[in-house]
Amino acid sequence: MISEGDINAARKRISKFIIKTPLERNQTLSAHLGTNVYLKMELFQKTGSFKPRGAFNQILQLGDTARTQGVVAFSGGNFAQGVAYAGNKLNVDAVVCMPSYTPSNYIEATKSYGAEVRLAPDASSAISLAEALEAEGYAYLHPYDNPNQMAGNGTIGLEILEDLPQVTDIFVSIGGGGLIAGICIAVKANKAEVRIWGVETEGADTMGHALQAGEVVQIAPSSLAKTLCAPYVSEDALRITEKYLAEYVMVSDQEAITDQKFLLERAKVLTELAASCTLAAAKKVSQRFREDDHVVLLLCGGNESLANMIGYAKTWSDET
Repeated sequence: MISEGDINAARKRISKFIIKTPLERNQTLSAHLGTNVYLKMELFQKTGSFKPRGAFNQILQLGDTARTQGVVAFSGGNFAQGVAYAGNKLNVDAVVCMPSYTPSNYIEATKSYGAEVRLAPDASSAISLAEALEAEGYAYLHPYDNPNQMAGNGTIGLEILEDLPQVTDIFVSIGGGGLIAGICIAVKANKAEVRIWGVETEGADTMGHALQAGEVVQIAPSSLAKTLCAPYVSEDALRITEKYLAEYVMVSDQEAITDQKFLLERAKVLTELAASCTLAAAKKVSQRFREDDHVVLLLCGGNESLANMIGYAKTWSDET
């Protein structure tokens, strides 16, 4: 299990490759929720999500031989771009195995960062292909179930504490658990009283099932928030979450879509549903905030496709 020291070391290791993303108080949301609300703009990270932090940390921890042989990853989302970008900057050959139904914007972006993309019929086939390449000598990078990925992700928590020492609450979405695990360790080691809220959407509630069962549970994700749709959470992430999470909140896809629109219109940022769901969750528990609290919503990614937005537009029309 990762430690505060692992996260501090990761920050030194990756600092010259990643952006310290802005943390901004939002007046509209503060008025809306009756407290001080801030947006951690991790969607402005290179590639549009937090994933390069852990990808760089994983690759930089490999030995020279492994880096020479190249790396392989499975991803149908943001990790693909994170690995491609990190490999490009570190002069490491990267192969990313993706399901053939992956949205074209993800595939093209991954290629543009320099990775070789290999498509497979479905997710399980893509994972099998990545494992076959690992057997040939490629170093396998996991999108969340890896301590170096978690430690890289935890550097976001350090940035929040530096920019907002008075922080009282942080809302973090959960896919496979690598993001919230890193943030929990980073924040709780330095300011134990901060409440960390874990958020999932219905149909991507892998952590919810695991927390209820007390063990890792495999599910078949069905949420529209595709970057949250991990089939299971990591064991370490589950144990860290059990220990440190203030509360778990689940929201519907519809709530995430509604607040995606709100963020676009009022904060002028286009997020993924995996990010807008944090606002939906904060609204659900807003009665728990005091006027002088300082609440951070982590906007973890902004790689939304135009095709998805067109689909959501009908939902927006139905609301009005």
